[in-house]
Amino acid sequence: MQETWDIVERLVEWLDAESTVSPEMARLLRVLKISEEAGEVAEAIHGVAGSNPRKGNSHTWDDVQRELCDVILTGMVALKSITPDAATVFDARLAHVAERSLGC
Repeated sequence: MQETWDIVERLVEWLDAESTVSPEMARLLRVLKISEEAGEVAEAIHGVAGSNPRKGNSHTWDDVQRELCDVILTGMVALKSITPDAATVFDARLAHVAERSLGC
């Protein structure tokens, strides 16, 4: 998992270098980006279900999987943007949820 967080850190550094807004605004925008990506998951689900008669079955479950990965990655980037200890914070939260839910 450390390799994943190393890549996330590099992505944050790249985003920081390319940003045209203040660091504070960049952090806020990265957190808000999670909602945008979640909306794309919802759109893909509607596409799988064919719930929009104009578009029909416009997406597949592979599309949903990719969009879910984008949500996860966006969350990781946002977390790393607000704390240098993102991996530790994430691991602690995962352990808390596992203890609460699974008793382990």
